[in-house]
Amino acid sequence: QVQLVESGGGLVQPGESLRLSCAASGSIFRRRGMGWYRQALGKQRELVAGISRGGTTNYTDSVKGRFTISRDIVKNMVYLQMNSLKPEDTAVYYCNLIPGPTSPAAWGQGTQVTVSS
Repeated sequence: QVQLVESGGGLVQPGESLRLSCAASGSIFRRRGMGWYRQALGKQRELVAGISRGGTTNYTDSVKGRFTISRDIVKNMVYLQMNSLKPEDTAVYYCNLIPGPTSPAAWGQGTQVTVSS
């Protein structure tokens, strides 16, 4: 069964940190690159961080130097450490396969991150 469950979101003030977790069920997630996406209200979902099966990471410019993606292939977990959060980081965050030859899996419920003073 293929399933993605995100957790760790919350309400924080600007400059604070959060760590998001993604529990993946299904062997495909161990074999492919994984990413964290976010969707702000009224905007399209965007890929903010990706990590290959070998551990190579990529980030969208707006989060470089602040966010760190990591994964534990044995546990089938993906993490996103978010530091120095800004109000513009407010969004629902999702994990899924990175864009490629395999279509995205069914999206999980996501986890809400709200950055506000």
